[in-house]
Amino acid sequence: MSHPEDKDQTTTPELTPEARAVLNRARKSFMVSIGLLVVGLIAVGGALVYRASQGDSRGGGDYVIAALKIPSGGEVVSAVAADGRLTVTYKLGPLTSVRIFDGKSGELIREVPVVSE
Repeated sequence: MSHPEDKDQTTTPELTPEARAVLNRARKSFMVSIGLLVVGLIAVGGALVYRASQGDSRGGGDYVIAALKIPSGGEVVSAVAADGRLTVTYKLGPLTSVRIFDGKSGELIREVPVVSE
């Protein structure tokens, strides 16, 4: 059996100069890696704060339409928002038409029937 006195008497041997140099290089490498990580996180956080603080209303500010009118029974095929206008293509039975609405007021600008040749 082992004696408790044997455990107390164990001491760690001193490191050789080469081992100390390796540990110092590892510590420096670790510190550089952590430093770069912190700088990167600060940069990402700064970019997020910058983007959030900008009052740019380009994200849909040109379009405030609550509802559009298409004939009852019409099925919307596609809707495209561009240049402050909303273009809606719809199908009503065999007839297909395109309606162009103003993005802010919702006013019908033009209706174009689609005919086959």
